[in-house]
Amino acid sequence: MATYDHEEHERIDNVKTWWDKFGTMVTIVLTTLLVTIGGMQAWQYYQQKQIQQAADLFALLQQVQATNDLTKINDAAHLLKEGFPASGYAPRAALIAAHAGIQAGDRKIAKQNLQWILDNAKEPEMLDLARLRLAGILLDEEKYEDALRQLNSKHGEVYAGLYSDRKGDIYAASGKITEAQLAYQEAIEKLNKNNNYFNIVQMKLDALGEAQ
Repeated sequence: MATYDHEEHERIDNVKTWWDKFGTMVTIVLTTLLVTIGGMQAWQYYQQKQIQQAADLFALLQQVQATNDLTKINDAAHLLKEGFPASGYAPRAALIAAHAGIQAGDRKIAKQNLQWILDNAKEPEMLDLARLRLAGILLDEEKYEDALRQLNSKHGEVYAGLYSDRKGDIYAASGKITEAQLAYQEAIEKLNKNNNYFNIVQMKLDALGEAQ
């Protein structure tokens, strides 16, 4: 029994010695770990709240969109862009506002929203679509070189046919018939033949040939 007590006391003394040497470090590490875990949970909660709030605002924007009231649509999109710029909802809100601007004949609002997408969006598809639509507005404004610069940016293959088609429109409008024909031909080669738009581009190409 005495031997057992001696061994027990020796173990306790060893533990005390170890704790005196490393106890402060262990406390700091454990405290840091607990704070980190708590911080991660708080950050995750914050992110979830942000996502939910952005989703709620986007749902509101979709309701406002049905009114065709450009001011209300643009204001709702502005709230998303300012409050939740990093969310996936923000560039989509800007796209809705840009479309509303085009429909209402307000190119300024449309261009502002499309430019916001180009400056802030991270998704390549959103950037491609914004450039395509911005090029269309610049075409209407007869700013042909600016429109072509948008289309000459790197873009995904899924938009290749539409980009070439829009180039054809720009060349045709600026009187560059040969370039327009080449662009339309390129669009035809890249578009799916089962797509109805394929026939529209073919008609544009045929019309240029007949005009010559």
